[in-house]
Amino acid sequence: MSVSAANPLESLAREIAGEVRLSSHDRMLYATDASMYQVEPLGVVIPASTEDAAIAARWCFERGLPVLPRAGGTSLAGQCTNKAVVIDVSARCRGILEIDASSRTCRVEPGISLDDLNRAIARATDGGLFFAPDPASGAQACVGGMIGNNAAGARSIRYGRTSEHVERIDGLLASGERMTFEGDSSDERVGEINARVEDVVRRHEALICERFPKTLRRNAGYALDGVLAQLDAMDDPATDAERARRLNLSGLLCGSEGTLAMTLGATLGLSQTPAARTLAVVAYPSVEHAIDALQGILTLRPSAVELIDDTVLGLAKRNLECRGIAEELGAGDSAVGALLYIEFQGEQGEIKDAAARLGSACGSTRIEDLGHGDRAARAWALRKAGEPLLHGVAGDRKPVSFVEDCAIPVERLSEFVRRMREIVADAGTTAAYWAHASVGVLHMRPLVDPRDAGDRARMVEMATGVCDLARELGGVMSGEHGDGRARGPFLARCFGPELVRAFGEIKAIFDPRGLLNPGNIVEPGGPEEIVKRLRMMPERGGAAQARTAEVPTFFDFGDEGFLGAAEACNGAGFCRKTSGGTMCPSYRATRDERHATRGRANALRLVISGQFGEGTRGASGAVFNDAETLETLSLCLGCKACKAECPTNVDVAKLKSEYLAQSYRARGWVPWSAQAIGSIHALHRLGSVAPGLANVAGAAGPTRWLLERAIGIDARRSLPRLCKPLHRRWRKEHAHPGGPRVVLLADTFTTYTEPEIGLAARRVL
Repeated sequence: MSVSAANPLESLAREIAGEVRLSSHDRMLYATDASMYQVEPLGVVIPASTEDAAIAARWCFERGLPVLPRAGGTSLAGQCTNKAVVIDVSARCRGILEIDASSRTCRVEPGISLDDLNRAIARATDGGLFFAPDPASGAQACVGGMIGNNAAGARSIRYGRTSEHVERIDGLLASGERMTFEGDSSDERVGEINARVEDVVRRHEALICERFPKTLRRNAGYALDGVLAQLDAMDDPATDAERARRLNLSGLLCGSEGTLAMTLGATLGLSQTPAARTLAVVAYPSVEHAIDALQGILTLRPSAVELIDDTVLGLAKRNLECRGIAEELGAGDSAVGALLYIEFQGEQGEIKDAAARLGSACGSTRIEDLGHGDRAARAWALRKAGEPLLHGVAGDRKPVSFVEDCAIPVERLSEFVRRMREIVADAGTTAAYWAHASVGVLHMRPLVDPRDAGDRARMVEMATGVCDLARELGGVMSGEHGDGRARGPFLARCFGPELVRAFGEIKAIFDPRGLLNPGNIVEPGGPEEIVKRLRMMPERGGAAQARTAEVPTFFDFGDEGFLGAAEACNGAGFCRKTSGGTMCPSYRATRDERHATRGRANALRLVISGQFGEGTRGASGAVFNDAETLETLSLCLGCKACKAECPTNVDVAKLKSEYLAQSYRARGWVPWSAQAIGSIHALHRLGSVAPGLANVAGAAGPTRWLLERAIGIDARRSLPRLCKPLHRRWRKEHAHPGGPRVVLLADTFTTYTEPEIGLAARRVL
């Protein structure tokens, strides 16, 4: 770890059991989330436990250092980027402390991912219970982040948001106090905070009723409407103190984006697993036609209605993981301009009845009944990949996240889409669409180039117009993805200055010095702030200010070039999943951001664009031979799982090979280790002349010592055993004349070390 002696965080490493990472390389790997923003943090802490996290945070608070609690880093509005000390709980604060089927609750640490949690709950309850909020990023989103963003998902029309399922939060305030926010609390300090929050809410009651949207989904500002609803629902208590004691502010912390308290643990309410479910996919000629059919579909009480447009569908067709199901659902068919996913849950009889009435309710004859098996699972995987798939759009203009989260009353959604299209067209561009249509949450990405000054001005224009339109139609700019840097600057426009001052009062109750994720929600600046601190045009000067001139490459990266291929990673973090598929093996082993596909792509983007690194600097500003970047790339196995499974097809194996080749060219020589591995086919062929002798020689101590010193193969690691090669064991008499002619391509290892695999393939064929 390269650390400046002047950095005060250096001494924190002696106070905790976890890690403190202070190098520029480590900090910059945490400068981005899944948004368009980039802000270099002060340092990164990887606590060994939640207690360790609390110690680190208190240490920072005592010295007046701002803190950014972070989990999966999948936020889409930039709320996980800040000039603060990042405390990453996703690596080691992943415990499930208790699952109680009788009370339908579980107690968890903040770093556990949603999918890991639900797998554990299913095992403990024989599949009877689950944690219901289901954001598309559930494979990598962590409970702490779901609380911070008040995550919801496709089935929120049935199950609501995270706030409806959190019973208790163990939080750490910027004062260093650790307290539990729950109903009927006996903690006097919690009661004091509750009373102060109640005072703010009651003083602004009329404005809350007037200005907060009545949509099913909303995630903007602090949830003062939820606190008011809770107060109004109480039986009249005997005293003010009793009312304050009964108030549960865990719902207020949900959606607060880490600005009020750091979540160290939570007690979650669990839901009954539905007896049955089924999925139908209905095709429409356009997004407008699909939305027009929504009202009739909602009368059938579906558990989810999701929309994707032909842009997403077309990009899915180009993705190895999604191609098959995309083609089945109509990708490439000019008559298919949008799809609605319509899911029903409940008893078998209820589902059959609803499905039978779907044809007359949906206004389309193109209905694909996918049931609840493998096809349905693949269709849902395509839907969840919708956002990152959009980053595969070719050209400088990309679908960028800055107005993609409006929540509109369902009955006015069609009008919103029509007028939104006019706003986008007036800006001289187009947009891609997908939506949680059932609750009126429209995700929409206009195509813009953030490097272009004209497009940045258009972004501010479009965002302002969309904010005003959403407000006019009774909606709000954020239905689920939160405020962050993208929508925080429009809070005053949505709620008015008095309610924004009320948000400031709430912040001051919990964090008077403004040390927790400062600037978010409170004091976010004006609309022009949304195009500052962009990862595509970071404020670090020199070559980083624009797309660097491309160096001649060994691989063909097409029109996007080497840097463009690295920039394809949008930060969604699909590579951080821990089950299913194979991406990313080294992350699954280490749980370290540095060794995830996202971390490697980030490092390459930064070093190629000249933003960090020490080594040979090319004319384009790219830095080669950077030791930190080479270390970050070192655990990439070259397995190509990212190329197959990443929705944006980020191919880190190819990027790594290109970077190493450029580094060798910059040095003027190729290391012996690379030459030896590159010659492995020739070496195996030579050894196969006398495989027994070669194996004895390869296992000898002096040989192992030499291999370790010369090319870095650890002496404790066994070498592949050579065999009589495949082509010498292939007996022609086993061929079947008259059958189809087949060519079997055997690689180096099948030919020389595992010929049994080749022979088995022949038997199968």
